[in-house]
Amino acid sequence: MNANDPALRSFVPVPPESHFPIQNLPFGIFSRTPQGPRRVGVAIGEFVLDLSVLAEKKLFPGQALSADFFARQENLNEFLSLGRNAWREIRSAVSQLLRHDAAALRDSIALREEAMIPRASVTMHLPARIGDYTDFYSSKEHATNVGIMLRGPDHALMPNWLHVPIAYHGRASSIVVSGTDVRRPLGQTKAEDAVAPVFGPSRNLDFELELGFLVGSGNSLGAPIPIAEAPEHIFGFVLVNDWSARDIQKWEYQPLGPFLAKNFATSISPWVVTLDALELFRVAGQKQEPEPLPYLHLPGDWALAVQLEIHLQTEMMPGRQRISATNARFLYWNVCQQLAHHASNGCNLQPGDLLASGTISGPTPDSYGSMLELAWKGTKPITLANGETRAFLQDGDRVTMTGWCQGPGYRVGFGELTGRILPAL
Repeated sequence: MNANDPALRSFVPVPPESHFPIQNLPFGIFSRTPQGPRRVGVAIGEFVLDLSVLAEKKLFPGQALSADFFARQENLNEFLSLGRNAWREIRSAVSQLLRHDAAALRDSIALREEAMIPRASVTMHLPARIGDYTDFYSSKEHATNVGIMLRGPDHALMPNWLHVPIAYHGRASSIVVSGTDVRRPLGQTKAEDAVAPVFGPSRNLDFELELGFLVGSGNSLGAPIPIAEAPEHIFGFVLVNDWSARDIQKWEYQPLGPFLAKNFATSISPWVVTLDALELFRVAGQKQEPEPLPYLHLPGDWALAVQLEIHLQTEMMPGRQRISATNARFLYWNVCQQLAHHASNGCNLQPGDLLASGTISGPTPDSYGSMLELAWKGTKPITLANGETRAFLQDGDRVTMTGWCQGPGYRVGFGELTGRILPAL
């Protein structure tokens, strides 16, 4: 039975609204205590399955990996470098062990107690050692909205936008895992009527809802990746919050683009949902006009139907409130085009590199992926259920993002990505 089969059932109880059914089996890095040794795990329902235990017990039939392989891994990088066949072999083996009619794990209380840990009790870490981070600008709706704010509706999209996937190189060292607080950045800003800039805390702090993917096996320097081979290099996906200081960005971005307005923090979700797990949720993307150049042309459906939500909780609110709902299928440039373009000049992508989509915005005001758009550059502050308003984020605000693909009676999801704003130092 295929590991994605909707009919699959696990002996682990998984409610329909859970993000981690047997059809998902995302990979992550966890520790049993905050400072304990890190291990590779797979999420199933409310549990984490410790792959080092399964490998030690030789429960992966025909596995090419050594029995201590997963016990030696503190991140996914070496696993990613093995390629898609190895990823599929391990995911398929885990799927087989978790099925309702498989006895090896189901019927051994001692083995379950050793290998299965409640997710609520573990500490999650960055899934990979991220050597390089690239952030794309792949949503036509988002690019159009920002262009209207900056240049007016007649010149919203720059002339190159429909021809080339636009991106910038971000800062890998400031990528943090979900749950990490984010310090309000300091920087230079200049008011419209000011003679000179000032230095101080950003007043226009924003979030950006994105979908990112980790590169699996990379390419050699000088050797492009043909777009037909792009799927073989994509391991899996995470949610990304590209925190942005809009006032700093406005002053610094010309002529070389984002710098300090972006590199103070980028948050990602801890569980990596494999490309294979998302196979059933590939859909037709937006019609691309003009047709992309041949090196960016890939037949088939490569948009991903991932439902996405943004929630906000202020210090005055007892709970969070959804402020936006959108879908990754709205992206104009798909993940294969992003990867193939990135490597088209011979740039060497490496295992663990993170490529993010850029803000994902839908066609309606309630589906925008940033506060910049939701409050339209601060001119239309959003009103929350308790009467508070927000044009940009304030200290103490917590932003939570979530996403999932809806199957027949189950969800393949990413869990949550959350971060709280701390005051500037």
